[in-house]
Formats: sequence, C-alpha cells, structure tokens
Amino acid sequence: MDLSYILNELGEERENYFNAVAPPIIQTSNFTFKTIADFRAAMSDEFKATLYSRGHNPTLNILRKKLAALDNAQDALVFSSGIAAISVPILALLQQGDHIVSVENPYSWTIKLFQSFLPKFGITTTFVNGADIESFEKAIRPETKLIYLESPNTFSYELQDMQAVANLARAKGIITMCDNSYCSPYFQKPIDLGIDLVAQSATKYIGGHSDVVAGVLTGNREVIGRIFNHEFMNIGASLSPHSAWLLIRGLRTMPLRLKQSFESAKIITAWLQQHLAIDQVIWPFNADFKQSELAHRQMQGCGGMFSFTLKEPSLEKIETFCDKLQHILMAVSWGGHESLIIPTIATIAKDDYEINNDRHQLIRMYVGLEEADYLIKDLEQALDF
Repeated sequence: MDLSYILNELGEERENYFNAVAPPIIQTSNFTFKTIADFRAAMSDEFKATLYSRGHNPTLNILRKKLAALDNAQDALVFSSGIAAISVPILALLQQGDHIVSVENPYSWTIKLFQSFLPKFGITTTFVNGADIESFEKAIRPETKLIYLESPNTFSYELQDMQAVANLARAKGIITMCDNSYCSPYFQKPIDLGIDLVAQSATKYIGGHSDVVAGVLTGNREVIGRIFNHEFMNIGASLSPHSAWLLIRGLRTMPLRLKQSFESAKIITAWLQQHLAIDQVIWPFNADFKQSELAHRQMQGCGGMFSFTLKEPSLEKIETFCDKLQHILMAVSWGGHESLIIPTIATIAKDDYEINNDRHQLIRMYVGLEEADYLIKDLEQALDF
C-alpha cells in the first residue's frame, strides 16, 4: 500500500461528510439505532460495531486504519497515552504466574510497570542484555509468555535483532512485543521482522506538534480484538475524537518532518563529534555506533534524537551547559516541531550522581524542525564554558 495513499486517503470516505478534505470530529459519546435487531447486534460485538465512543468512534476508526497500514499490521488500537498502549495489552494477555523477558533500560514507566505494578498480580520480569540473543534464551522459563523489546531505546539506543528474537520466541510459543517510539513506522516496521505486537507513543512523531498525548498498538486482528473486548474496554484508556483528529492531521506531514529531523541530526551529530568539549556522540546511524550494521539493516532511517557526553562530565558542567541554552528547550518527550534537551541528571537526585557512571553522564537531544545552523549556534555558545 502506497504511503501517500495511507496518509491522505485510506479510511476517508469524503462523500459521507460533504466532500470535506479534512474528516470531521465525531464528538459524541454514543450512537443511535433504528431497530432492536441492529441495537442487539452492536451490543453483542462491540469490536465490530460503533456503539459507544469508549470503544469505537468514526474519527478514531479512520486513524486506526491508517496506523495499522503504516505498520503492515491487520489492525490497531489507539489509547490515551503511550504507556497505556504498553500496559493494557500486557494485562490482557498475561495472567498470574506468567513471566516476561524484557530488555534492559526500557522507558521509565515501562520499568515501573514491570517492577512495581505487575508483581502485584503475580507476574514477574527478567531484564536482559538485548544485544545478545543468548541472553534471551537463557532467561526463558516454562512460564515465560512475553518477550518485550524496545529497539532502539531512547537514551543509549541499544538495539535488538528483532528477527532473531522473533524466531526464538515463535519456536517456543512466546508472544513478542516491541516499543517502536524512537523510529516510528516510517523508519522501522517490527511486524515485518516477525514481531507480534508493536506499541508506540503517538505523542511523538505521529502527533508531531506537542499538543496531544496518545498511544498506538498494532498487530494481528484476532489478538487486537481479544485485547479490545476485555482490558481495553474495562480499563477505558480510550482516546478522544479530537485527539484522534489531531493525530490524523499530524500524519499528513510525518514524512516531511522526520526527513527534516533526520537530516539535521546528521549535521549536528557530525559537528558535535568534532567539538573539543564533547567526549562521545551516541546515534544509531553514526559509523562508530557499536550496532551500526544492525541499525542500518533494521531501520530505514534514524530518528532525530541522540545522546552525547562532555569530556568534563561533572554535575556542575552538565548543569551549566544545559542552563545556558537559549533556543533548545529543556523538556521530556520528542517528535514535535521544537528541539529539546534532557540530561540524565534531571532524572536523579544530585546526591545520587556518579561521575563514573556512563548513563548518568548522558545528555539527550531531540532535533526539531529548526535549521541545523541555528541549533549549532545555540550549542556552541552553551559549550563555551
């Protein structure tokens, strides 16, 4: 299916809404029926019906069709946040006594899900080095029901060989799930590599304007239906029609925005690598990235986000650099029009900083839609200690 068709036409039946170019926001909580037979049919299978907007809504359904097609998946669900798109399917598919094998250092709220929330329900997790396929094999138990990936992760960018993990999991009857928020479906399609379920934060590249919080899950229609009919409807982490409309709007320009961010990141990472105050730059498409070959094999491009460290990585130096930035904003998230920076030190107490801990030294930058030279000038003045 052509990308242009997916983004501009798929799911949009303009003749049903006055031939408007942009689809309407169907801002309603419920829907009416003319006959008891139709009403009964909708009540009996809400996954196939439009009954109540906690389940399906016409604006959301347009978005679902586009997101599923972008991932080469059969179906999609949209959620009120990225972590909901991770938590709800895991709660739906696992039960007491089950075991998860997860990569080390996934998204912070995913870690909390695995370490603090799921153990309340008797579900345990083993974290492994995702770069080593043998670490997955060794961690698998008879009760392992899920292998969870995040490739790349979003601070130090470790990758997993998704095809190898998918083959291992399939041979043992284990479900695989991957957080694809860093790449988006534009740059990486885990389902094509054999992964069963793909989650992502639609807040990032799909929304693209830092004005909506949302999550996406794509996969096999039967599995998506199973999740919908139980935990999705019970927990109620559904997306509003207006937010869905914003995501449809964001999809129109996603290729342009990602290309711009990617190309600017190439220029800025190259500049940083030559700067005397910089120790290292970590970006999957850099030639010296430790998993560069795998990155180029699995990913069609690279998100505009990378991390770097200072040659003098004291807490004071990192704080001084970040505080001096004038145009690059300090904030969480990524994928919007604005360039952002977040140092690891912002996530930990000052007394917990370890100068010899490589992860504590990391400064993450997301390259937005500003011109690369404009951002380099800001970095240059901030690095002038």
